Amino acid sequence: MTLSFTGFIPQNLSIFQPPFGLPMPLLALGLNHRTAPVAVRERVAFHTERLDAALRDLLDCGCAREAAILSTCNRTELYCRLKGDDDRPVVEWLGDYHALRPADLQPYLYQHAGQRAVRHILRVASGLDSLVLGEPQILGQVKAAYQAANSAGALGSRLERLFQHTFAVAKQVRTDTRIGASPVSVAFAAVGLAKQIFADLPQRTALLIGAGDTIELVARHLHDNGVGRLIIANRTLERAHALVAPFSGYAIGLEEIPMHLGEADMVIAATASPGLMLDAALIRQCLKQRRRRPMFMVDLAVPRDIDPAAAELDDVYLYTVDDLKDIIQDNLRSRQAAAEQAEEIIDSQVEHFMAWLRTQDSAASLHALRRQAEKTRDEALARAQRQLTQGKDPAEVLHILANTLTNRLIHPPCAGLREAAAQGDLEMLKLIKNLYRLDGRNPCR
Repeated sequence: MTLSFTGFIPQNLSIFQPPFGLPMPLLALGLNHRTAPVAVRERVAFHTERLDAALRDLLDCGCAREAAILSTCNRTELYCRLKGDDDRPVVEWLGDYHALRPADLQPYLYQHAGQRAVRHILRVASGLDSLVLGEPQILGQVKAAYQAANSAGALGSRLERLFQHTFAVAKQVRTDTRIGASPVSVAFAAVGLAKQIFADLPQRTALLIGAGDTIELVARHLHDNGVGRLIIANRTLERAHALVAPFSGYAIGLEEIPMHLGEADMVIAATASPGLMLDAALIRQCLKQRRRRPMFMVDLAVPRDIDPAAAELDDVYLYTVDDLKDIIQDNLRSRQAAAEQAEEIIDSQVEHFMAWLRTQDSAASLHALRRQAEKTRDEALARAQRQLTQGKDPAEVLHILANTLTNRLIHPPCAGLREAAAQGDLEMLKLIKNLYRLDGRNPCR
């Protein structure tokens, strides 16, 4: 099935070129509210209860050594430490897992490797890549992605360190800038739209479906703006009671929604359900008892909670997260300066992490170099010992040992110098000269 949407111009896919020194590069692969409409995002969303199995499947496919999956209403992203330097198997896995052909999915994807991947996750966790600039909920969602990956045993030293570094940087951004000073969020935008439609908010009833962070923010904003009556519906009634209690509202189970839907002037839904919570037939039925009084509905969930067909019903005003973009843009101006400060912090912290990563890679290379030198030494020493037991002159044996070690240890750089000179590779010549201190500097000082 080919997915085609007008009005969306996907950003170009970055060329996947792992940086020098990273034989197993980091990859950030995904799509978000900028590159894909909600109809695509809901097709590639990962449900919380399936994350463990999805992560294990991703690792078992053999394309990643470490992995984490971040899936929210506005983005789905895979963070991987690849086994090789080819990201195509990860793209294929993402498409296969969601029964989508890579060709149908790829126009909406972005791919970041190495340093770009590090910068991306720092910007995401700091709220700089969110639909609402600087919104704080994303950090909690990144932490949840980390916890899920950790529980699945999908993290190794590189991603573990990357996530811990990410949390520290996001905290620094919150502390050192005013990125979160203004009360701007999807929840805030939804309530702002409700105030535009209903001037008499204290006379209105709001039905909120779900009990997560977004619904809690919506409930708080509605209460602060004097909504007349607040009803919260959730699968777990105890959670609904706990959430609505501070706002003097009413809690119901999901099965009770049909009995209360007709009372609601506004319905705001944000659950993690894989299917629809409200279908158009139920909404049409409830409209009859409302006698043409309008019903304002906002679907903040991905996958969607409210049947899109409800938008065609008379007296229903249905909005999705994508419809809130214009409202949100009007509330972002105060955060722009703070965002610039945050970018400066991230620039510095990206380099800090890359320096650590280079240290890890150089340590592995140094260990391999030492093992190779020790193997050469042991082979030459064993040969010398055999010669001594055979009665050869010790001075001659020592001379042979010294020559053997010298020849074997300088063979790789000599071969590299000859090859670089033959190819006119001045950078490689300079690198080898610096590495072996051929400029006259004493490497022992």
